[in-house]
Parts: sequence; C-alpha cells; structure tokens
Amino acid sequence: MQVESVTVRDGISIAVALYLPAAGGPFPALLAASPYRFDNNVLPPSSQFLWRETGPIDLYVEHGYAYVNMDVRGCGRSGGSFEFLGKNEQHDLYDVVQWIAAQAWCSGKVGGLGQSYFCMSQWFMAAHRPPALACIGAHDGLNDPYRASVYNGGIPGDFFPGYWWQQNRIINRSPANGGPPREQDVDLNLLLAAHPTYDDFWRARTAWEVLDQIDVPLYSGGVWSKHQLHTRGNIDGYRRARGPKKLRMSGAANAWAANAEFNSREFHERALLPFYDHYLKGAANGYADLPAIEYAVRGTSITRTATEWPPPGVRYQRWYLNATPSGSVTSLNDGGLAAAAGAATGSTSYAYPNPGWVNGVVGFGPAGPDPVRRVLTFTSAPLDADLEIAGPIKLELYASSTAPDTDFFVKLSDQVPQAESDRAEGRNPIAETVSRGWLRASHRALDPERSTEMEPYHTHAAPEPLVPGAVYRFDISIEPMAYRFAAGHRIRLEIVNGDSALTEMLWTHYYRPDKIGADTIYHDARNPSVLILPVT
Repeated sequence: MQVESVTVRDGISIAVALYLPAAGGPFPALLAASPYRFDNNVLPPSSQFLWRETGPIDLYVEHGYAYVNMDVRGCGRSGGSFEFLGKNEQHDLYDVVQWIAAQAWCSGKVGGLGQSYFCMSQWFMAAHRPPALACIGAHDGLNDPYRASVYNGGIPGDFFPGYWWQQNRIINRSPANGGPPREQDVDLNLLLAAHPTYDDFWRARTAWEVLDQIDVPLYSGGVWSKHQLHTRGNIDGYRRARGPKKLRMSGAANAWAANAEFNSREFHERALLPFYDHYLKGAANGYADLPAIEYAVRGTSITRTATEWPPPGVRYQRWYLNATPSGSVTSLNDGGLAAAAGAATGSTSYAYPNPGWVNGVVGFGPAGPDPVRRVLTFTSAPLDADLEIAGPIKLELYASSTAPDTDFFVKLSDQVPQAESDRAEGRNPIAETVSRGWLRASHRALDPERSTEMEPYHTHAAPEPLVPGAVYRFDISIEPMAYRFAAGHRIRLEIVNGDSALTEMLWTHYYRPDKIGADTIYHDARNPSVLILPVT
C-alpha cells in the first residue's frame, strides 16, 4: 500500500491508498471511497467487520487494476470535517477521479467500486460526471438516506445517528494498523435530528434527485434482505440511470451473508470483474449479451432473469383485511386476509403502549420473546398453490387515531404451518419476514408527480396533524421484493406503531414517550384496507 495526498478544489487534503500491480501499466483504476479509513484494510474481510466493504483488493490488483481506496473528508487521514454525503464530499469524488486519471500509472480510465457507503459515494461520483469516470459497480447502497433509513416513512430511525456513527468513530479512533487516532467531532445525531423533514439539507445529500444524470455504464447489485436500508436504492439506481445498465438482486439471507458474498473472490470473478474488464479494458467477454436483470427469488433456490423491473407480466393481486379470525396465530386481534372483497367487514382497534410490551413492541409467550403476540395480524387461509411475487408492494390502509399523530410499522410475513400440539400450547408459528413498510401519519401527503399507482412517494415536507377520530387513507409502500410463498403457507400482514431491537437488530426505531393513544384500522366496504401484491 502506498499513501498519497490529493489537494481538492477547496484546498483540503484527501488521502488515498494505492494498491498497484507489480509491473506493467498503465492500468485502469478502481476508486473506492468511504469513511472507514483505509488503515483498517489490514483486517480480514470478515463479517465480524461489516464495514470492510472494499471487496477483494488483491483480486483486482492481480487482474491488472490499480485499486485506489479514498478516505472521505473528515475521516482517516483526510482533512476537513465529515459531512455525511455533503456537497464538498461529492466534489472531492470528482477531483480524485480526475487526479487518478492524470497519474502516470493510470490508463486514464476510472471505475467506481464498493458496497454500502462505498456504493452511496458512487451514485454521486457518477452523477457529477467526471470525464475520466468510465463506469460504476454500485453494490448494495441506498441513494435516498432520508427515506431509506434516517427517517423511514418520516419516522426517526437509530441506525445512522446511533449504531453507525458510533462504530464509525470507533474505527477511525482505533485503526487496525496502529496508525494515529482520528477523533471526529461531528455530532451526527444532533445534525440529523435538526432536519426531521425532507428539506434542502436532505436534497443536497440525496443522490435519488440526480440519478437521471448518470450516463456511464452501471452494474447495480442489490440485496433483498437489506430492505431496511439499501434494497430500493439499487433498484431505483438501475431504473433511473440513463447509460448502459444491468441489475442483479441477491438472495443473501442477511447483512452478514451479504457482506461475505461481496468480499468473496467468486462473486467478483463471476459478476463484477467481467463488467470492469468490458468497460475499462475493452474486453469482448460476452458481458454486454447478459440479461439486463438477474434476481433471486427468496423462499426458493431459483434465480430468474428479466428485461425490465418489475418483470413483464406481473399482475397486482388484492388481499383484503378483515375481522375473521384465522385461528392460526395468537396476536392482539388475529384478523383475516382474503382475496375476496366481500370478506372485508368492521374495524380493529388497539391501545398503546400495550402493557405486555417488554422490548419495544415484543412481548413474551410460552417460548420466550414473541414478536407477533402483541401486534395486529391479518392472516390468510393456507395457500392452495405456490404464490410468487416480484415487484413493488403496497398497503392501502384506512385508519384513525385518538392522537394527533401515529406511526405505522408494517410487516409482510410468510407463516409456516404449525403442529397442532404447538398451537394447543399457545406457541406462535414460525414465520419469515418478507418485507417491511413504514409511515408516520402526519407525513401521509403524496408527491403527485413522483408517485405511481404501486409506488407512493411521500413529500415528507410539511407534516399535517390528524384530526382525532377522523378516518384517513394512508398509502404505504412496502419495500420491493421477489419471494415465493409455498403452498400450505399463509400470507400474514402485521401492523403496530413501533418495533424492537429483538427483531430489527441494527435498524431499530426508538419508541417515543409521547406515543400514547389508540388506533383503529378499518376494513369494511366503505373503507376497504387492502394489501396489493405483485404476482408473477
């Protein structure tokens, strides 16, 4: 590793680590930029260190690439203060790309690489259009931090201001190679809390706003299990970018498996190396002839291909909430979910905080912590045949509250058949969370220009309090997914006004002390709350 310093347009010094092939050249270069300081690259790319998301550096060097790892400003060895995707950070990416291209060891062509924050950087890297940037391999990274994580549906999340910022400061303060500590004096918690609505602060940091300015070739790699953070970003990046592009959606089971996949040589040799070889070396390797979209179907071992997203031929199937007990689960209500509108009757109410909540909205049952026992559920009858979905998911929810505001946390789950003896003991059936959606009631206003029939886009600009007792329609986007519900399983919808560290792990939303009241979900002929699934 060789360390160089790049002076960017405002005079700040940006540090980069160079990993160069031993001989030959000049070489095409790959730029990976993050706050995680390259002094930590001596660590193994283990899922113990989720932020080790550079990919296999040695693989690319072996294949004749210069690998450039950049510490973004305010991090590692770079000067300035951390801005969390701010304009100066974006300009630095442009300046460093151009600096790389001007070096004697570089062929003049640069590509973007990396997962998560490295991917978030690439959206801006490409949107700013540095002339030397030839392509980006944007893997597993959001492009709308407000909607994707910091304020899911307008609800404050704790991942970035809490868990993520704490770990970022620790890994900057105590680098693995024994380098000098870097103390970051930004209070990200207060900075993000000062912007609870989608204002100019967020517009400047939201690559979604400028994705249509990306015209370099794009390989967008998403992960279905990262729907609490990154999934929609890779789909939107693919759909809105204007250059040659492909989309791959991984079926990795969770964040740790996704990290392991991206750090594996096999993944890069199969997926990303052919992309870079094609666009940075001009290799005629068949990459351009590959399908535009490759996506795993969760719940199976199947990988499908498509020409567009959502896949052609998707039909949108409506499942109506109702008050008919499913008899299959113990919850606050045990309501039903049916494909026939005629079953929609009555309403369902619950008061909160529920006295049985122990950790967030999780209570306890005969087998210990039980995530479903103290929430509302609407569950279908056992499916007669497999049901496969692929695309956007939406809940049209009619609801009222005794409070001037409330939150909706929605889960779509796959409920597995249960032994009668377990049901008799009051144990709840095993279920797999398929996807999630969120909305703060006061943030219900839609942007008519950006919303579509299946993908509501909320402005989050001017919250409107509820009139207590009044019934409203809430269009709630559930994160897109490809999944197969097996015959005999049940589709389950869960609704409550909070979550739990037991179920969300890294992506918890703290339960506020002022969330006290009662909400009513309506599911009658006049107010037919309905779940809409993209059936293939």
